[in-house]
Amino acid sequence: MSARLARAALWLTGVLVAAWLVAPTLVVIPLGFTDKVSLTFPPTGWSTRWYANFFSDPAWTAALANSLLVGVLVAVVATVLGTAAAFGLSRWTSRRGAAAARVLLLAPMIVPGIIVAIGVYAVFLKFQLAGSLAGFVAAHTVLALPFVVVSVSASLGTFDVRLEAAAASLGAGRWATFRQVTLPLIMPGVVSGALFAFVTSFDEVVVSLFIQSPALVTLPVQMYSSVTRETDPTLAAAATMILALTTVLVTGGLALSARRNRAR
Repeated sequence: MSARLARAALWLTGVLVAAWLVAPTLVVIPLGFTDKVSLTFPPTGWSTRWYANFFSDPAWTAALANSLLVGVLVAVVATVLGTAAAFGLSRWTSRRGAAAARVLLLAPMIVPGIIVAIGVYAVFLKFQLAGSLAGFVAAHTVLALPFVVVSVSASLGTFDVRLEAAAASLGAGRWATFRQVTLPLIMPGVVSGALFAFVTSFDEVVVSLFIQSPALVTLPVQMYSSVTRETDPTLAAAATMILALTTVLVTGGLALSARRNRAR
């Protein structure tokens, strides 16, 4: 009986902590449907005018398109580089060298974003990359790469290297072995890493604020600018759409990870 009570107490504590963390985020959703011209909670009436305003305003739609474009490009680049890095780390014979390389690859997850932003801004000014699409993709890839490395490394950790030896014994080359044997088996980790890379880029605001230009503004930067100029509920509508998109993608990534664990 005491074990059941302890388990129930743990579940209750977990639910309360989760509610405490999620509740402030969920407040944004009704704010996007208010009929008022300011952010007032709770709403006294309901309307979809702010979503219509979002999709009819060129500034908001352009920012959304920029975020989607940068996010997709970052997901592709970070997935390719992160998969190659994780594969190299798993094959590195020197444990100390692999550990040092892993620390460097995962550093963007630990270093405060403002420090990364200042460093990126200084370098990009010298090479005239600030405000360019290539600059955004490069900067966001640095931030997204660790998530791909972690996800793919987890898949490689459960991969049976004897399958590669068997493929090689049958005459398959290294590229054919990777493409037909290794990659399909680690694909859940690769896809999870790509999803997290996209979400990381789509949500990034600190670095984007430093390297933005009038010609290229992402959605989080547009939201930040909207807060400093005006505070109409279009901001809440944009935040709700970001919340929905990132929730779907992160849930998909977690589902793939759970599927991989069940298969293991």
